[in-house]
Amino acid sequence: MLFAVLFEDNPGAGADIRARHMPDHLAFLQRNNSEIRAAGPLTTGDGAGAGGMWLVEAADETAARKLVEEDPLWPTGLRKSVKILCWNQVFADGERLISPQ
Repeated sequence: MLFAVLFEDNPGAGADIRARHMPDHLAFLQRNNSEIRAAGPLTTGDGAGAGGMWLVEAADETAARKLVEEDPLWPTGLRKSVKILCWNQVFADGERLISPQ
C-alpha cells in the first residue's frame, strides 16, 4: 500500500535541531529507500518551512508509523504532528494508471 505521510513542524523547535540531526535523518532515509519512495520539505508560499512529506510503501498504517517513529528527527521535538493517509495513485507522468471502478 502507498501512504502519504505529512509532517507539520513545531514552530518552537529551532533550526539548530534540524541542522544537528539532518545527517542522521538523511542516512535513515537512504537505509529505508525501499519503503520511503520519496521525501522532502514543505514550505509556505513565502518560502517558510511548514513540515515535510514522505511517500511510503508499507504493508499497513502501523508499518508506516513505525518508520516515522524510527526516524532520528522524531524524538527531537521538531515535528508538531504527523498524519498518515492511504494513497491510491491513479495518475502519473501524464498517464492514467488504473481504470475507474
